[in-house]
Amino acid sequence: MAYAVKEIFKTLQGEGAQAGRVAVFCRFAGCNLWSGREQDRTSAQCSFCDTDFVGVDGTGGGRFTDAELLSQAIEDEWAGSPESRYVVLTGGEPLLQVDALLVDALHRRGFEIGVETNGTQPAPDGIDWICVSPKGKTELVLHAGNELKLVFPQEDALPHRFEALDFQHFFLQPMDCAEAEQNLDKTITYCLDNPRWRLSLQSHKLVGIR
Repeated sequence: MAYAVKEIFKTLQGEGAQAGRVAVFCRFAGCNLWSGREQDRTSAQCSFCDTDFVGVDGTGGGRFTDAELLSQAIEDEWAGSPESRYVVLTGGEPLLQVDALLVDALHRRGFEIGVETNGTQPAPDGIDWICVSPKGKTELVLHAGNELKLVFPQEDALPHRFEALDFQHFFLQPMDCAEAEQNLDKTITYCLDNPRWRLSLQSHKLVGIR
């Protein structure tokens, strides 16, 4: 299988249970909930995305003809100790492209694999850390994983809708938009009243890294 990748870069994970961990981010191009074009945002199933996932022109991006080539590019970006290797497969929607061949290739290179997904696509076996971030009225096909991270507030995705799902961690993350300050206050209040949920902040934005 060929893979369309927007960008590959090394940074610190900024969100959720893995916040602060060194990781290579592999951002796949394309998503099933929004085209990525501003003219389509208001009609998209996910209208608040803050990520550029269109095309393959980002740092380290491109079209990779097979899993070995992509896993090699990810290993080259790690460029450090063979210990504690961690890659985050993200997007857009990574599970439109991630397959068993890529999972196996990354494991052979010693990577622990995380994925950040909207949960509407099935995941291949072998992914080590699954983070699902539900969007609006979309129907989830992933009902279990390590982390559920809900951008809050979403009128069509209230937290109680997801509490019966089989996840280890439940996070609320304030929506980053013009009402960001009010959303932070609402998220803090909800977590205080519903302690099953934990606050997730986009710490990479707070410290000024990617």
